[in-house]
Amino acid sequence: MIRAIGVVAALVGAIVLFGPCAPANAQNEIPPPQGKGPVVVVVSGQLGALHYMPPAQQIAALGYDVVLLDGNSMEGSHGQTLLAAVRQAQSAPHGLPGKVAVVGFSLGGGEALFYASRWPDTVSVIVAWYPLTRPIRDPTSFVGGIKVPILMFAGELDHYHDCCLIATARGLAAAASAQGAPLEVVTYPNTEHDFIFGGRDYNAAAASDSWQRATAKLAQYLGH
Repeated sequence: MIRAIGVVAALVGAIVLFGPCAPANAQNEIPPPQGKGPVVVVVSGQLGALHYMPPAQQIAALGYDVVLLDGNSMEGSHGQTLLAAVRQAQSAPHGLPGKVAVVGFSLGGGEALFYASRWPDTVSVIVAWYPLTRPIRDPTSFVGGIKVPILMFAGELDHYHDCCLIATARGLAAAASAQGAPLEVVTYPNTEHDFIFGGRDYNAAAASDSWQRATAKLAQYLGH
């Protein structure tokens, strides 16, 4: 399980890369066990990259070259910081050439939804755990712009700063169904925000199910 991975253990093997751009593009690369693998860009929530090192390490253990980014550094850039980071990740030392997957949590999930979902030339698939959806006022219009397959997870009791309300998730799911858009929304009853981490909001069933679905989705689109 994700919660069983300690932060100290997760830091082993992480390589810090500093690109030629602004400090916001600093990247933590976590190589796969076999040395090289398809690239997965992981974008953290507000708690920062270190908090999300355990799930990033878990993804790397599946055979992917993970590039972990701090979602806080991307706010206000209208996707440009994320796009630069994705392009930089495509040449990561332990990555295989081709499109990347983007995995986002909370704030980082919102960045993935709003921007990476519009980049079919560089992004193959998006997985978003309890993503920020508060800025979405018109689900129908938003879904109409999706060009990359998305798997999204939402807790039905999520009221964390009203950032990721279930009503919005359901509105997006309904719009996607009506339009045939490549957005799959999985919701979990009796589940709050940040449910994959140990602590007050941890939900073992939701964490296990979402992890299995995410693993299958990444394998489907990265061919790994």
